[in-house]
Amino acid sequence: MTRDRETGLAATKLRPPAPPAALVHRSRLDDVLDACIERHVRLVLACAPAGSGKSTLLASWSAGRSAAVVWLQVEHSDSDPARFWSFLVDAIAKVHPAIAATLQPIVAGSQGDDVVVVTALVNSLAELCDPVVVVIDDYHLIDNASIHRGMERLIDLCPEPVTIVIATRIDPPFRLGRLRVRNQICEIRAADLRFDAGDASNLLGEAGRSLDPAHLERLCARTEGWAAGLVLAGLSLGRGADPDRFIDAFGGDDQLVVDYLTDELLDGIDGDDRQRLLETSTLDQLNGGLVDAVTASTGGATWLRDTASGNQLLISLDRIGVWFRYHHLLRDLLRLEAQRAFPERIPELHGRAAAWFESQGDDHQATVHRIAAGDTHAAARLMRGYGARLLRGGQIETLRSLLDQIGDVSRTSAACAYLYGWCEYMVGRYSLADAWLDTALGVVPASVDPAAMTALRMNILLARGDVASALEIARAMTATDQLVSHPSDLANATGAAYMWSGLAEEARSTLRFAVDKAAADPSVAGQVLARVYESIVEFEDGPPAAAHQAAVTALDTAHRFGLAAYHGVAPAYAIRARTGSDPVRAHADAVEALNLARRASTPLALGYVLTICGDTFLDRGDAAGTALLTEARS
Repeated sequence: MTRDRETGLAATKLRPPAPPAALVHRSRLDDVLDACIERHVRLVLACAPAGSGKSTLLASWSAGRSAAVVWLQVEHSDSDPARFWSFLVDAIAKVHPAIAATLQPIVAGSQGDDVVVVTALVNSLAELCDPVVVVIDDYHLIDNASIHRGMERLIDLCPEPVTIVIATRIDPPFRLGRLRVRNQICEIRAADLRFDAGDASNLLGEAGRSLDPAHLERLCARTEGWAAGLVLAGLSLGRGADPDRFIDAFGGDDQLVVDYLTDELLDGIDGDDRQRLLETSTLDQLNGGLVDAVTASTGGATWLRDTASGNQLLISLDRIGVWFRYHHLLRDLLRLEAQRAFPERIPELHGRAAAWFESQGDDHQATVHRIAAGDTHAAARLMRGYGARLLRGGQIETLRSLLDQIGDVSRTSAACAYLYGWCEYMVGRYSLADAWLDTALGVVPASVDPAAMTALRMNILLARGDVASALEIARAMTATDQLVSHPSDLANATGAAYMWSGLAEEARSTLRFAVDKAAADPSVAGQVLARVYESIVEFEDGPPAAAHQAAVTALDTAHRFGLAAYHGVAPAYAIRARTGSDPVRAHADAVEALNLARRASTPLALGYVLTICGDTFLDRGDAAGTALLTEARS
């Protein structure tokens, strides 16, 4: 795993929430879902407003199925492609463990590239024999175009035993019309989820059974069968409210419900319970120990279980009553009330949460709460280890988001500045990457070896075409035997500097070491890149047969690790095209090389691929080669 170690909280993302105490089995909708699976529908889309009962329906339905059901609970932070796909792989690995070992390195190595990851995921799912249902809850929180592209492609390509179920408040940006025409989608909308009087009676429990049918009909009409509105109504009715007066006053839309919660629900709660609710509203998820830490009290676990037993707006996230969360309506109200009641204490509450998460080894939540507390220096300290893990795991967007929130303090932290440099390098902003690296070196503590930052410097220089400067650093790294004591990216960068400088023997020996070092780290992307660089060395300084074989080896390695669609392998495709004897295969390889190189390659690598492919096309009488050579010169 490239993320920080999985805590009990992280595990709740990978299983459905526990059913509420007053669970209403909705056999009609269960039958609809069963029919979708039986006819191998590719996508089941449950799209309805918040509080409509989507998650509860899917969780209760999945609990009653004998076939495998995979569950992923999406959060705001999951819009980073590498983070999203990594969690989805973890979820699938709950029922098919071997998938994680194969796919997690691919997710990290490709930084969550949607083409690379989905291709590998589809290939793995195709090997499954038994039906699998993949449920993704709260998908509306995803706002990343790459993830949307990948999910749509996964739906298009997923093998027959696999059904994707997406629960969301808004339609995802997929081509739903095409799925409808092909009869590959089943849709459950707000109208389908509305509770009738019979459902409402069961949902309201004792309060519902005490109402006569006319009251139930009126209440369903007021709330339009909205599950959350009915639950809220049940809380007041359970306290003995007059049914006629209450139903006349109760509103079914979000704003009226919020007003009701403020005026009725909070005012009716015991003072100590009210205070604890307000203080814990700073948390997205809660357990007993965390509640005790944040509120400086005891008995949090018992309080959570007791509260959840009488209030369906506190939702259990597991079946053993450990982790909970507030329904978003209640959470938002509590946060507004806390901000009004004690705004000066909110940073302190976040600080207590951060300390608890840090003690549990959950660096992500600890960092998020340190930032919310305004303690950006402590957040920067956490990034020394956590940021490096995010970088290794390919979670560049998560890393950049946290660094942006840390702000100017990043300029005083060598680790943060260095990580910022990698973020800028990854998106091709080489001048900014260089500036951040200079900042990092200017504040690096004496106890830290600055050579640890040298790989980034060489990569920036090579990307900008300054091969001579990169070569000077490479020679210094080799002369002082730095490659042994640092990660494989330094050996790869050193080998690349020798390679682009035309120093074949130095490049060969360094890259052989880089392959072994990357395997030991382990870094699948590092192994693939080292093999690609070896093919360039042989193409420039060896016979065509050796270059062809090196390119084949590089591509075989990429296929083995699921990185055949990774942009970094473009030169190997170009070299196999240039040295191959089959004109059809050569043309296909050249086209693939160009497609990959144009996605994310550095200017130096792109120019190289354009040149080789241009020559390949011209040798076969294709005039398109001229335009490629012109582009390469630019």
